[in-house]
Amino acid sequence: MNLIHILLAQARHGLQPALLALLVLLAAGPAARAQNTGTDPVVVPLTSPGKPGTLRLKLVGGSINVVGHKGKDVVIDASARELKSRRERARETSDGLRRIDQAEGLEMTVEEKDNLVVIKTDSYRRPIDLTIKVPQNFSLKLGTVNSGDITVEDVNGELEISNVNGSITLRQVGGSAVVNTVNGSVLATFEKVTADAPMAFSTVNGKIDVSFPNKVKANLKLKSDQGAIYSDFDMEVAPAPRPVASTKGGGMYRVTQDSWTYGKLNGGGAEIMMKSLQGSIYVRKAK
Repeated sequence: MNLIHILLAQARHGLQPALLALLVLLAAGPAARAQNTGTDPVVVPLTSPGKPGTLRLKLVGGSINVVGHKGKDVVIDASARELKSRRERARETSDGLRRIDQAEGLEMTVEEKDNLVVIKTDSYRRPIDLTIKVPQNFSLKLGTVNSGDITVEDVNGELEISNVNGSITLRQVGGSAVVNTVNGSVLATFEKVTADAPMAFSTVNGKIDVSFPNKVKANLKLKSDQGAIYSDFDMEVAPAPRPVASTKGGGMYRVTQDSWTYGKLNGGGAEIMMKSLQGSIYVRKAK
């Protein structure tokens, strides 16, 4: 595999920080075309090592896997998927001529400033899969639209994660989370939660399955339109609010009632909202 890898180091000695890393990779030859086109790992030093930071990343297509580690840097592995198999490409002809494969590429920029790491890619061209190691005390703002799931593991911070056509999985995380997907499930296991920090988990087509520490204090707001709600917590379920009647012209009345289920864990605390249109909701004690 022939790779061209351009890496610009962070500006030092008071110079204005600019792009920390710029990668332009060109792959050629059968070995490069047989599987994903990948980069060498990119190591991103932080302005203040050992202090909390934030990672921002949005993809049009592809998957994101973020893992917390004990190191002080952010380490990025990226690979671009093949859109067509070699056999499919071999069948493509024009005027009796066989198609000649062109070199494939992946473009990614990474900018670091004051412990904020921003990653941008050309994932609009084809799906890109990223595996990223971050220090464990790191906040995340992640999103993807097509062709991939999002997974986060061993990270403690503020997590804002969205997907459209894929699932979201959080394993052994801490802090708070706002999680939303459309076509996929939401699975999360919290080792600890930030006190008084509200959280939200929602999906349209999929289940929501979240595990919290046994002593978590929360006010739950739950709704599943075409599913059920389950919990192994000793949840104090609040009575449904009274119907609210509003008058409309001509003596007609419209009566509405809140369809959410409200409950308290360990006496109550910050609000945790969970909503699924087509899927059940599970509120569990973390094991």
